[in-house]
Amino acid sequence: MMSFFMGLLLVLTLVVLHQRFLGFAAQKPEDYADGKPDFDIRRHFDGTIVCEGVIYGPTGRVVSRFVADMEARWDGDTCVMQEEFRYDSGATQSRCWTFRMNPDGSFRAEAPDLAGPGRGVQKGSGVQLKYRIKLPEDSGGHVLDTTDWMYLMENGAIMNRSQFRKFGIPVAELVATMRPKEAA
Repeated sequence: MMSFFMGLLLVLTLVVLHQRFLGFAAQKPEDYADGKPDFDIRRHFDGTIVCEGVIYGPTGRVVSRFVADMEARWDGDTCVMQEEFRYDSGATQSRCWTFRMNPDGSFRAEAPDLAGPGRGVQKGSGVQLKYRIKLPEDSGGHVLDTTDWMYLMENGAIMNRSQFRKFGIPVAELVATMRPKEAA
């Protein structure tokens, strides 16, 4: 019986070490500091943006697809970005973000469905944003720890990968692209 618990402890230790040093959570903004092109959210989150993505559930299967229209406007170091999501289920969702830039390039993010402010850092070609999001009641009403990683591509598109965790355990992941909407 003791060897079972020792084996279980070893497996749990390896999982924690993998997540901390090798997995998604191991990324740091400094990893992208020398990356090009430079991602400046003041420039790349400005105007009308189209977003398309998928959400993966805890089993790794796609549980939802979405398209979103975003409208971002800056006034000095403050941005208001309105998002309008349309899901494959027919459901819609709106979110209004407020971003406030700090002199060092970090930023604060707020939205009505966040449990407290989010914190962001932009370095080189990457942006990391961490926040706690409150799910709607019809989705369980849970509060999830969220990490968004956004990477600026050479053509101006932004690749977004987000991980949602509950008690440190990944429960969902989002992958999306964002790009400026082409003029009609």
